Amino acid sequence: MYLLKWLTVFVGAVYLLPAALAALLWWTGEHPVSWRQADWSSAALLPAASTSDEAALYILAARTGGLKGALADHSWIVIKDKGASAYDRWDKVGWGTPIRRNSRPADGRWYSNDPRVVTRITGARAEALIPEVRAAIAAYPYAERGGYNIFPGPNSNTFVAHVMRAVPGIDATLPAAAVGRDYPSEGRFLSIDLDRRELRLSLWGYAGLVAGWKSGLEVNFLGLVAGLDPLRLAVTVPAFGTFALLGA
Repeated sequence: MYLLKWLTVFVGAVYLLPAALAALLWWTGEHPVSWRQADWSSAALLPAASTSDEAALYILAARTGGLKGALADHSWIVIKDKGASAYDRWDKVGWGTPIRRNSRPADGRWYSNDPRVVTRITGARAEALIPEVRAAIAAYPYAERGGYNIFPGPNSNTFVAHVMRAVPGIDATLPAAAVGRDYPSEGRFLSIDLDRRELRLSLWGYAGLVAGWKSGLEVNFLGLVAGLDPLRLAVTVPAFGTFALLGA
């Protein structure tokens, strides 16, 4: 009983209290009440594709809509082939055929929320990685109708995280608020990624652990992620993200 008591206190303090505060802050803010009223237009975050002949690869993320926006991001992939005059955007959504190509502007707002760049790769490196990214998109195992589950996954963030893990040259991870990123889309409870120097445990997205060079130590509980990264002097607070004193 003593252990259960302190475990309850720990979960409440580390996970539930930040989530409740984030929900309160979100509720007191101004947000569109439906997707019809939301702004989905370009945030002018990316340079016009025609301004450069270089290949480019981006991972973008933005807070999602409704009350879940207090806790969760939506992420997507943007590709520009060498010499192309337009971007290709790839998302996973919760209706119809879930994998969508160019359904929104490449740097479009998501439910009126401005996107941010998670990672940016250009030039020869992007040119080399783009075929691998396209192959990973094509091989994604939950691309058919019915292949979307908002929680614990596979959802939009599961899709992007799957592609990123399948392409080791994308040396980045999704934000901690990308709920669903830790869903084991490869179907394994335990995985060791030698390229990323990372160990992952997942109870099908309901709880899990990540320990690695890029992530430090992260513990996922019901989609909320808390963590410590001694290398960057960073702490990850559920619903609020990662705060680091040192760069990546």
